[in-house]
Amino acid sequence: MSEIRSTPLYCPYCGEEDLRPHEDGHGAWECHGCARVFTVRFNGLLSRAVTR
Repeated sequence: MSEIRSTPLYCPYCGEEDLRPHEDGHGAWECHGCARVFTVRFNGLLSRAVTR
């Protein structure tokens, strides 16, 4: 698995772009706009293709 972290571009709650890594652990980010801490995590790939 890759050790490179993906950086979120904005807070999923308020849309603020002032995000910093949080000390809770891997993938945790804190938003300085709404004071929330959230986690970004990759769950996996679908086993089938998505048709639209």
